Amino acid sequence: MLFAVAAPSGTGKTSIVKEILSQNQDLVFSVSATTRIKRENEIDGKDYFFISEDDFKQKIKNGEFIEYEVVFGNDYYGTLKSVVDGFIKNKTNVIFDLDVNGAISLKNYYKDFIVLIFITPPDKECVINRLRNRGTETDEQINRRLARFELEMSKINEFDYIVLNDNLIDAVKHVNELIVKFKNKESKI
Repeated sequence: MLFAVAAPSGTGKTSIVKEILSQNQDLVFSVSATTRIKRENEIDGKDYFFISEDDFKQKIKNGEFIEYEVVFGNDYYGTLKSVVDGFIKNKTNVIFDLDVNGAISLKNYYKDFIVLIFITPPDKECVINRLRNRGTETDEQINRRLARFELEMSKINEFDYIVLNDNLIDAVKHVNELIVKFKNKESKI
């Protein structure tokens, strides 16, 4: 099965996905490609495939992405077909950490063989505080992320499950219960 976890920036989805991966040895992380600048603690090929904008655009022309999007003004993000096809060929359970539109695109592509999980924050103020406290973006970058907040929240009803992250331990537990419920389901991908 495929599991796509999505949320507005600053909601804690990456923290949840990392914890889920530590608890599920039979679950693999699908690494997305991006043109975004690598953060200090990130590893190429593990957190993202960091590629140039020219390379990304060439992959778009070649039809190498299942989905892609320009996010936050000028950064490209996308899911490479070759990566997911490899997982499917090996019958591997996969988790995706995606933006909201990317998750919906995967659902359109894989239909009933993917579970979409939306992580929602308690409120917008919580997101603002999380973005500022993580110290990885400028005020301009934070404002761009916040500008997408309402758009992303408006798509919540397109997801299969909604998990409130007002407590990280509880949110991880809820997401993990969903994954355990579905990961052994027989698929026809």
